Amino acid sequence: QVQLVESGGGLVQAGGSLKLSCAASGLSFSNYAMGWFRQAPEKEREFVSSIRFSGGITSYSDTVRGRFIISRDNAKNTVFLQLNSLKPEDTAVYFCAAAWSRYLPRSTSEYDYWGQGTQVTVSS
Repeated sequence: QVQLVESGGGLVQAGGSLKLSCAASGLSFSNYAMGWFRQAPEKEREFVSSIRFSGGITSYSDTVRGRFIISRDNAKNTVFLQLNSLKPEDTAVYFCAAAWSRYLPRSTSEYDYWGQGTQVTVSS
């Protein structure tokens, strides 16, 4: 059974930082591209970032590029998202997802497995 478990969310002031983690089990982690998405109330789930199965190559949405950093540790089956210079508009539930892909998927339909999400709230 595949499980993706996010952690690290919380309440932070604007300009602050958080580091999200996503621990994966039940899949061959190093063969999966990993992604982060977020969903704010009344809005659709949106792409944030993805990282290639082997690491090293990454993709970001325009709204977070330069502020967020994705990374992974294949030895620990974990993917991370460092959130810096946070803004109130970054407030959302953040989800990690796994895709059987050699590329950098950006759409929800390309992902095979999803975590339950972790709440990030940025106060002004």
